[in-house]
Amino acid sequence: MKADAIVVGSGQAGVPLAVRLARAGKRVLLAERGELGGTCVNSGCTPTKTMIASARAAHVARTAGRLGVRTGPVEVDFAAVADRKDRVVRQWREGVEKRLRGGGDLLTLLRGQARFTGERRIEIAGETHTADLVVVNVGARSAQPPLEGLERLPWLDYEKILQLRELPAQLLVLGGGYIGCEVGQMFRRFGSEVTIVDAAPHLLSREDPEISSALEGVFRGEGIGLELGAGTEKVSGEAGRIALRLAGGKELRGSHLLVATGRKPNTDDLGCDAGGIALDRKGFIVADDEYRTSAAGTYAVGDVIGQPQFTHTAWDDHRILFDLLMGRRSRSRKSRHIPYTAFTDPQVAGVGLTEREARQQGIAYESATMPFEKVARAAETDEKAGTMKVLLDPETEQVLGAAIVGAEAGELIHVFVTLIQAGASARAIVDAEFVHPTFAEGVQSLVMSLKRYSLS
Repeated sequence: MKADAIVVGSGQAGVPLAVRLARAGKRVLLAERGELGGTCVNSGCTPTKTMIASARAAHVARTAGRLGVRTGPVEVDFAAVADRKDRVVRQWREGVEKRLRGGGDLLTLLRGQARFTGERRIEIAGETHTADLVVVNVGARSAQPPLEGLERLPWLDYEKILQLRELPAQLLVLGGGYIGCEVGQMFRRFGSEVTIVDAAPHLLSREDPEISSALEGVFRGEGIGLELGAGTEKVSGEAGRIALRLAGGKELRGSHLLVATGRKPNTDDLGCDAGGIALDRKGFIVADDEYRTSAAGTYAVGDVIGQPQFTHTAWDDHRILFDLLMGRRSRSRKSRHIPYTAFTDPQVAGVGLTEREARQQGIAYESATMPFEKVARAAETDEKAGTMKVLLDPETEQVLGAAIVGAEAGELIHVFVTLIQAGASARAIVDAEFVHPTFAEGVQSLVMSLKRYSLS
């Protein structure tokens, strides 16, 4: 079949792009071999944040005494938690189906594995389709690290651990990044014993040390074991009895092992060679600033191009690419500022440069740091854990970067995201009138703690 466009993958870039192309009058084929919605809906944002909400509810109930509220023993019905997660995931999948119907008769969903057999020639479920425009949005999946003995064990990745119906007694987490931290804390609050292991000296190792340390203090306070700066040598055992040996000989034991050390692109069975699509050494599709691959008329978006693997980044990809395809260029892929949030409790959020990165790049800056406990709202709600940090250009007063560990950090960071996007001076925060008492008020206090804005 000849179409105007073929979109491979129904992730957070593929679905809205396919619908918008169809509404623009293009005959579009959307190929999907699995569940609609990609990683976010099925094994990422939706299920994890749904379960994290349940874990937080248990934690708040257990610790309500700090607010003068007495509760009885808190019990977690883990099967009920899993059932609720499944219902929410199903709801979002149905939402994707509804959105696809918005493409009308010009949008056709094809179920099955898509594989290139030539440039802009794709076989889907045994039938060959061609188009002048092809967009690849196939995402990524968990990567297996080269750890001796791992191939002989029933280890868990972020997808498999969400399918558990019984709570692990002792969960070993290999990897202290977003997934390891979010899932590790979640299962600790459900009642599992949890130990997180990472070769880096800090959790969320991209962050400046004071940001990571604030989260580490919370984790230790909740009884999460941390083995940081610890390489791993070998894993052995069987289901329910796992032994993880660290460099230096220390051995950890657990009932389950979650491996969260990285992801790899879903390009190994895509036929990229036949499609003329170049890959980098890790298997990610090489795409330029306008998402063009090495094959004429073929573009790639989302996790598969090796950029920060966030749902909002993939969604933003579709907006930029659609404008480019329609002959409009308002932004580019590499010029944007990508924010992020780890949905731990407290959350960790950031945008722009860290202080370490500014130093490495020789960029002049002035910075301010403020404990989250100094925010009035934090004291009132007893959500005092965390810290905030901002970096400014000393000449233009523009924000170079910001990081927040604290309650609702994922919401607060958007104050800085908007300021950076607008290229505005941080004085806009200083001169604004913030509501008291709010967490956002703390963002103003942070910026005003810079010497140039000090009232004293």
